[in-house]
Amino acid sequence: MNNFSYERLHTNLQYLKLNTIEDLLDNCLEIAARDSKTTMEVLDYLFEQEKKHRESAAMERRMKSAVFPVKKTLEEFDFEFQSSIDKKVIEDLATLRFAHNAENVVLLGPPGVGKSHLAIALGIEAVKAGISVYFTNTGNLIERLKIANREGILEKKLKGLMKFKVLIIDEMGYLPFDEEGAHCLFQLISRRYEKSSTIFTSNKSYGEWGEIFKDHVIAAAVLDRIVRQES
Repeated sequence: MNNFSYERLHTNLQYLKLNTIEDLLDNCLEIAARDSKTTMEVLDYLFEQEKKHRESAAMERRMKSAVFPVKKTLEEFDFEFQSSIDKKVIEDLATLRFAHNAENVVLLGPPGVGKSHLAIALGIEAVKAGISVYFTNTGNLIERLKIANREGILEKKLKGLMKFKVLIIDEMGYLPFDEEGAHCLFQLISRRYEKSSTIFTSNKSYGEWGEIFKDHVIAAAVLDRIVRQES
């Protein structure tokens, strides 16, 4: 390879943003010459490394965008300690069929049984599979939606949340909503209906959701949209 071709190759790799290939190229060419590697073997190796680097970087971006409060995995969950949770059901959810079918997941139970752990773990599985995820506490979500509503930008906020294929809303029912909060959340759930998946965790049974929303009509409408899509 003459100097002109060598310089042009590096320039083109920079222009095409094939940074991993550029970083590995010189060393790879030396090894290929020493070990008599074919051109196909060299190209296959270089592009495979570029792909792996990009996949890793994309997963890091999705993890950062998801804003999980902590990292919790399914492997870390103690199913023997929490015998009330059906491991087979969680393993089925981990296939992410619910996300591909735009179905919802509702994790109900008293405090301390691992609902948030499982929700985060399922979210991390989705991130690994290339699915966009966003985690939020219900109280914080409601306050942000209410502020957006008062500032006249609720539509923009809802569109922003719609870009995530899986939305995790944690701790539904720990605090009741006022009328404005219930209205905003209803709009969000209605927007995502049959389009995207939402994972809810709650310490309240479905029959108690009227107390959360302080409006049994809105609670019934919300549950109708959630349960129809429930996995």
